[in-house]
Amino acid sequence: MNRFDYVRPTTVAEAIQALGSDASARFIAGGTNLVDLMKYNVEKPGRLIDITRLPLGGIAEHEGGLRIGTLVSNADLAYDARIQTRYPLLSSALLAGASAQLRNAASTGGNLNQRTRCYYFYDEGTPCNKREPGSGCPAIGGVNRIHAIFGASEACIATNPSDMCVALAALEATVQVTGPDGDRAIAFADYHRLPGDDPSKDNSLKPGEIVLSVDLPARDYGQHHTYLKLRDRLSYAFALVSVAAALELDGRTIKTARLALGGVAHKPWRNVEAEALLQGKPATRESFQAAADLIVAEAKPQSENGFKIELARRAIVRGLEQAAAGTPQNQSDKRIQ
Repeated sequence: MNRFDYVRPTTVAEAIQALGSDASARFIAGGTNLVDLMKYNVEKPGRLIDITRLPLGGIAEHEGGLRIGTLVSNADLAYDARIQTRYPLLSSALLAGASAQLRNAASTGGNLNQRTRCYYFYDEGTPCNKREPGSGCPAIGGVNRIHAIFGASEACIATNPSDMCVALAALEATVQVTGPDGDRAIAFADYHRLPGDDPSKDNSLKPGEIVLSVDLPARDYGQHHTYLKLRDRLSYAFALVSVAAALELDGRTIKTARLALGGVAHKPWRNVEAEALLQGKPATRESFQAAADLIVAEAKPQSENGFKIELARRAIVRGLEQAAAGTPQNQSDKRIQ
């Protein structure tokens, strides 16, 4: 691990100033991802800016929804009574991720900005376009069982590892940020990037910007939702495929559908055409299968992860069935219902 400066600002303005134009400076809160990357020499910050004393905690009412401060821990967010009542999809996704110890430390902003868990990205001894643009992507044609089937490019096939972000995508959250050019709001669908020709940048933050909060809209899908996470083992594992499904029903007719997938792309994956296809349709397996078929039709597997296509198809149908029935996946008993 390299030597670095350490500062602990007490205001947002001080934090932005401390970041300045230093490309090697990094914000740190819980450090559950950044410290790992530092140990592997993937991240080599010249300065760590500890933001834990900034006034960015708390969950508050905001325009009919809720505003979640960037420093709210994953545990506090998952167990907050307002989240569990109004946004149980988010609570379920958080409880499906990591371990209790990590959820106690991990922050909302940190989860939002965590890096990929690609084997090659973590191995400094191998090329990686995400670490060193232009060096290559050995996952293409290499060990790629956990990698993307949607939105990948010739430069990168890594996936976003977050469970929280899959739920936030389905809930259509908004990310509030500030920086040298002032405040701005970023729709969640626009926050994370696809790799394209430059996979080194995971999100749409501008230099010097910091996340202030994540805003949840008034629509909550409290009754008909599920977060279904399929993985190699039942705990402490990243998703091979996950599904965040939320429905608004009129009897057995679908008024609104929101669907996001995790473990399959460089960002939480939504297909608005599939959501539109479900609108006005009966909440039946046939409707859900049609939506699943539309989504997976654009999948492009790698040499070892073709199984994800059928896994995703079945997970989408199962997730929508759980949501329609009002029987969300139990994150304590992870057997598929």
